[in-house]
Amino acid sequence: MRRFILTALVGAAAWLSVPVSAAPAKPDLAAAVARAGRPAEAIALDTSRKPAETLAFLGLKQGMSAADIMTGSGYWAEIIANAVGPKGKVTAFEPNQFYTAPDEIKKWDALVARRPDVNFVRYPFESFASKPGSFDFVIINLSYHDLYWESEKYKIPRTDPAAFLKTLYAATKPGGVVGIIDHVGPAGDTRAVVDKLHRIDPATVKADFKAAGFVLEAESPLLANPADDHGKLVFDPAVRGKTDRFLYRFRKPR
Repeated sequence: MRRFILTALVGAAAWLSVPVSAAPAKPDLAAAVARAGRPAEAIALDTSRKPAETLAFLGLKQGMSAADIMTGSGYWAEIIANAVGPKGKVTAFEPNQFYTAPDEIKKWDALVARRPDVNFVRYPFESFASKPGSFDFVIINLSYHDLYWESEKYKIPRTDPAAFLKTLYAATKPGGVVGIIDHVGPAGDTRAVVDKLHRIDPATVKADFKAAGFVLEAESPLLANPADDHGKLVFDPAVRGKTDRFLYRFRKPR
């Protein structure tokens, strides 16, 4: 009997000594935002964008493979790269149609040089592409509506949002998150609303993602502004930087 108990205790001790895989650590998002090296124009946007709170809501973790689609100035890509740590990876996608003028190209080159740890990828606006199963985390900030936008001036042809989301769904790992932030717009013809206001009806975004297979897991009022006039162009000085914004966390089912 004593021998049986001793054997059981030894076995239990051996089992307890086996390392257990730890859950991904939560990053210090405040430190990621405060890290030295971010440009002054990006820091000036922090008050309205609330990056630490936004990324906390979306569930960013250390070690994640993340994507910032239509990265623009690289605002989110830089903060996310600071947060995911050396075991993480960030890819920042930007349409070829942007940063085409000489001054714009200089800004782009400076961004790429400043953050060699970020993988910067250019692609045709109308033909987003990425390998399947690439990302744990994706963010699209104030740009999803542009998939309904056409512009002869900027050489942006008519784009199919459903085709974009099909590619995005495949590129997102099972259980992965897609965070969408955009300007709240009125109901109506989506392309007409986007062309006139650069806003989008939140119901359109929900319907698009549902049709693509994503699940709306949560929404947050963090970036809401009830005082915003949804009938104004987002670049109107009266509302620029102060628009009413929705914040959605979609997830790809496992």
